[in-house]
Amino acid sequence: MTASLEPASHGQQQRALWLSTFAFTVCFAVWMIFSIIGIQISEQLGLTDTQFGLLIATPVLTGSVSRVFLGIWSDQFGGRKLMVLVMLCGAVATWMLTYATTYPQFLFAALCVGIAGGNFSVGVAYVSRWFPANRQGTALGIFGAGNIGSAVTKLLAPLVMVAAGWMMVAKVWAVALAVTAVLFFLFSKEDPSREQRRREGVKPVPFAEQMAPLKNLQVWRFSLYYFFVFGGFVALALWLPHYLVGAYGMDVGTAGMLAACYSIPASLFRVVGGWLSDRIGARRVMYWTFGVSAICTFLLAYPDTVYVVQGIHGELRFHLAIGAGMFTVLVFILGFFMSLGKAAVYKHIPVYYPQHVGAVGGVVGMIGGLGGFILPIVFGALNDAIGIWSSCFMLLFLVVSAALGWMHLAIRRMERRHFPQLDTETDLPEAINAAAEDARARV
Repeated sequence: MTASLEPASHGQQQRALWLSTFAFTVCFAVWMIFSIIGIQISEQLGLTDTQFGLLIATPVLTGSVSRVFLGIWSDQFGGRKLMVLVMLCGAVATWMLTYATTYPQFLFAALCVGIAGGNFSVGVAYVSRWFPANRQGTALGIFGAGNIGSAVTKLLAPLVMVAAGWMMVAKVWAVALAVTAVLFFLFSKEDPSREQRRREGVKPVPFAEQMAPLKNLQVWRFSLYYFFVFGGFVALALWLPHYLVGAYGMDVGTAGMLAACYSIPASLFRVVGGWLSDRIGARRVMYWTFGVSAICTFLLAYPDTVYVVQGIHGELRFHLAIGAGMFTVLVFILGFFMSLGKAAVYKHIPVYYPQHVGAVGGVVGMIGGLGGFILPIVFGALNDAIGIWSSCFMLLFLVVSAALGWMHLAIRRMERRHFPQLDTETDLPEAINAAAEDARARV
């Protein structure tokens, strides 16, 4: 927002924020629809875990790739009309899903349904334009809480599917998305910067200029962060119902409810992440996110194991496994800290790239979304290859460890650039005190 731009009123800001959040919630519910209906479709078609992983991940591919272009178009042409168009296209694609009968047809339909996920980069650009920089973290945290749509699907879709089949789920979700598009169009307004550009006849920023910040390595580092906190969230949101059915023998309704114990904190507490990022800084939030996530994924990665020890009086057997209760607690904690990290990543973007929020946010969102596409496929392939259910958490542990390591190295490099004396200081306080006493003695 430029200095000459008149600030929006509090009422206008709140209307834009809550309408966008509601629209994103419905879009996300549609985007995650295969996490539930995919289980019945898999049984119907007799799919392997790899094929199932590809099916549930395919919508994420479209939603991820489209985020780049949709984010740029949001900066160029405004987010209001574009958001309505995305929702209407997603509604049509979801309804057409009911006509698929073969696996290739389901893959194509899932590819089309994925457009609903592109709503995120449109919403980020649209919402951020309504708020000053010192409030964008909180605002984008509230908007990002629309991830709760994943939990909506997990809680409600099993009930509809058991009562009337997966086709009814697709039809109900399609109608809900179309109605949301109409409501958003009727009650929303274009963001202030878009209105000012229209009044002054300012032409949209060229595509090449919008993409210029992508030359910075920093953008791709932010993308790796989001690959884990968002891509990992999407992947687990899709995979957990199947995981709980297979690893713990649950029915789909119970699996959906327990999977919601992950999706709800991983969505709602994004608001807290935005608020904390404004108050204590996004970097500190990211350290907590990656540190606790590494611990949780390490524990969840431990497979159900039986140890046999040759004792004095014969064999001693020990059984180590994470029960359903402890599993639920750990994924709740993991979801909570992932939600903080999702908000913290997007706190960086309007601060570092205020004139390219759509482009940079679109690329970061795309990489994060691609995590949601790639990871479920790899989860299924790992299951088929090594036959261990917890292998998905082994992979996530490696990803979060890489993100934590890169972040820490980048921060230390920046600190050394600004404070060269750090290279000559020691982190041992005893040595510092001893050197000071020695210097005083010489004096």
